[in-house]
Amino acid sequence: MRTGRYHHGDLRAALLAQAEKALQEHGPDALSLRELARALDVSHAAPSRHFRDKQALLDALALTGIQRISAAARARLAEAGPGFDARIRAFARAYTDFAAERPAMLELTFIRKHAPGVTDELRTAWQPLESEAYEVIARGQRAGLVRPGSPERVFEVLFTAVHGVAARAAAGVLTGPALGQVLDDVLDHLLRGLAPAPGDAPLAPPARPACPEPPGPR
Repeated sequence: MRTGRYHHGDLRAALLAQAEKALQEHGPDALSLRELARALDVSHAAPSRHFRDKQALLDALALTGIQRISAAARARLAEAGPGFDARIRAFARAYTDFAAERPAMLELTFIRKHAPGVTDELRTAWQPLESEAYEVIARGQRAGLVRPGSPERVFEVLFTAVHGVAARAAAGVLTGPALGQVLDDVLDHLLRGLAPAPGDAPLAPPARPACPEPPGPR
């Protein structure tokens, strides 16, 4: 009988690391809890204590991918200037760099998010980062740099284009300096297209609630 080589939390992390390696090398179809157990030299039943089946493992891997993309985006945002242009480019570069470095992980992350029966945890994992992007866009609108309208709609336009660049990077079509050059060109065209048309009024800042009058005689 095999002796335990991992503490409870360590085995889960080891399973995810080994699964990511197998994903990058062979794709999701080759992933197997039994093969992971064999690779880590633990009992065949050990992985089931952390993942009830292969789909649960894939969801956990996808969640890891989202967390990494979010961390990379926030790191780039911390280095970017406060301007709308710089911050949009920071979001975009974090996403396309991840695609180039971990193509299979990006594909899994995107597919699992839209899969039937997706867990609430995975479905909502993008929301904090998306909310930050919406706020960057809304600030651009208030500064008169982006045409009025729904920030969520503007985000969909931007994300669709950036995801297209990321997909080409993941496929190995765009690599090295060419990736950055194409991304910059795409964003240049997009940001010009999103600029306000003549006559568009800047989005007004959100109204502040009125301060209540202090109590006392009038």
